[in-house]
Amino acid sequence: MNFDDYRGIWVFLEEKDGEVAQVSLELLGAGKLLAEKRKTELAGVLIGDNVRLLARTAFEYGADKVYVFDDPIYRFYRTETFMKAMLACVEKHKPEILLYGATSTGKDLASAVATDLPTGLTADTTQLDVEEDTGLLLASRPAFGGNIMATILCKKYRPQMATVRPKVMKALIRDRDAKGELIEESIPITEADIRTKVLEIVRSTTQRVRIDEADIIVAGGKGLGGPAGFQTIQRLADTLGAAVGASRDVVEAGWIGHHHQVGQTGVTVTPKIYFAIGISGAIQHIVGMQNSGLIIAINKDPAAPIFQSSHYGIVGDALTIVPMLTEAFQIALGRKEEADAGKV
Repeated sequence: MNFDDYRGIWVFLEEKDGEVAQVSLELLGAGKLLAEKRKTELAGVLIGDNVRLLARTAFEYGADKVYVFDDPIYRFYRTETFMKAMLACVEKHKPEILLYGATSTGKDLASAVATDLPTGLTADTTQLDVEEDTGLLLASRPAFGGNIMATILCKKYRPQMATVRPKVMKALIRDRDAKGELIEESIPITEADIRTKVLEIVRSTTQRVRIDEADIIVAGGKGLGGPAGFQTIQRLADTLGAAVGASRDVVEAGWIGHHHQVGQTGVTVTPKIYFAIGISGAIQHIVGMQNSGLIIAINKDPAAPIFQSSHYGIVGDALTIVPMLTEAFQIALGRKEEADAGKV
């Protein structure tokens, strides 16, 4: 394979509810750093129906070019339609690196494209870098159950591809005056060519605070002693208007549902405040919350690894300290009645 034909850093621009998904904006920020290091262009690939105007958002967040497939056939995500569009664009323009958000859509599309090209794909990446001279993408992710960080290279194929977890990269500051080149693309495809049909979209009506969107997270681990311990931190979360998170071991023990799990095999979060309560601090958990604005750890073991990643630490029994914190916050927030009720 002649690598000289492959130039440029690309980001798959995922559309969500009529806007460019946040993870795609984060990848444009990461992609810009890679492009500057390689002295090449940063481009986005936008696929959908009536999405042409979203290219402006990509320019404002760092893209030099946007390749747009805008057609009613792309109204809903289907692996086959999006894969055909992406493959055609890659084979025509030959990027050296192609990044996707590690969302359900991004992971599905990336794996399909990697299989058909073929090329390598590093999944759930949390760190990105590139060798300036060789152009080798250094895609790092937790491995062996989160106990080590592995850097994965794709030396023999192009483009090099990776899915990147949301919330681990930083978007650039928006530049509303930025301009770029919009390149309209199309391929000969009709509904008759597609085996999958979308009959109905059913949206979940479950009402809960999503931990990946929360400003404050109160997370618990094995130090809570059992499922009842989560009732204690739930009261703190309710007081602060926070979401409840959890470590992998307590989820696997059945103490709380999987959608609360923070970490490598859960959700990556970047709240303004993260309480790590009774959590030891295994690396697979740390990679999921290390970019939080303020990390406060409570653990009775003064040597717990979590204290190395925290801004503030309290050594002591979480089931004793958390009710005290809850009461103090309730009083500070002018909710003395709740504080008094908690003593009963």
